[in-house]
Amino acid sequence: MTNATLCFNVLQALFVARAGATFVSPFVGRLDDRGHNGMEVISQIRTVYTNYHFKTEIIVASIRHPLHVVDAAMMGADISTIPFGVFEKLIQHPLTDLGIQAFLDDYKKIPK
Repeated sequence: MTNATLCFNVLQALFVARAGATFVSPFVGRLDDRGHNGMEVISQIRTVYTNYHFKTEIIVASIRHPLHVVDAAMMGADISTIPFGVFEKLIQHPLTDLGIQAFLDDYKKIPK
């Protein structure tokens, strides 16, 4: 099994798949840091891999925020490497917090 890492464009990913790599790891956060749209690269890679039935799996790397995770899933990426800080944010939502507090407040009103 091989993982071609530090991939930054669809042409690199095409070479990776043609060489038979098991995985390709585009670094979307680093692309975003340089003013590029890292997730657009994922979309392009997914399109090329689907068009040519490549078996190379896409690992979305260098994720910076929850939207990267959502976009990766929507685009059909196979794997996302998620830093713990981003992982924590995936399950948080202000409406969830408000709802839990409302349930707790209602529970306190129940006569004992």
